[in-house]
Amino acid sequence: MEELKQAILNKGVVVSNGVLKVDTFLNHQIDPILIAQMGQEFVKRFNGKEITKILTIESSGIAPAFTTALELGIPFVFARKKKSLTLSSNLLSAKVHSFTKNETNEITVSKDFILEDDKILIIDDFLANGEAALGLASLVEQANATVVGIGIVIEKSFQPGREKLEQAGYQVESLARLASLENNTVRFLEEVATK
Repeated sequence: MEELKQAILNKGVVVSNGVLKVDTFLNHQIDPILIAQMGQEFVKRFNGKEITKILTIESSGIAPAFTTALELGIPFVFARKKKSLTLSSNLLSAKVHSFTKNETNEITVSKDFILEDDKILIIDDFLANGEAALGLASLVEQANATVVGIGIVIEKSFQPGREKLEQAGYQVESLARLASLENNTVRFLEEVATK
């Protein structure tokens, strides 16, 4: 997705060889026009799939999940990283390790929001090692629902996440695929493939 690549190049900050900071448009401050375009692109990428609900994880996946759900006219659900007083029983849960934050959280969703006949599209902001997407897929499987695909805003293709998800049988569509963040330079996968 060209608009996303331009935002990454113009506004993203390489923190290290494994971390890209995109808080000016995705992870802290939101660029609503770009996020709306992401939702439209995810709908195109999963065209023809029966999707009844979008699932993401709080908090950075919420904006692209919302715009995708809005485009499709369906609900979206976000998994919580912390239990609230109102969400204490009848839960689906999975443990998820965050590469960027280097912490493990137990994510939860009420069983009332993922039903057996749901066809779920998972949307997340980043794909590194695949832990968040696999955790979300686990919630769907616990509910005996179906994962129809996984949409990722930014994929770190130099990490094993895509391979893990594809080996598990999931269709993965990423709007931007990073080949490298070495030497404080963003290189997209397509650039490497053409050289």
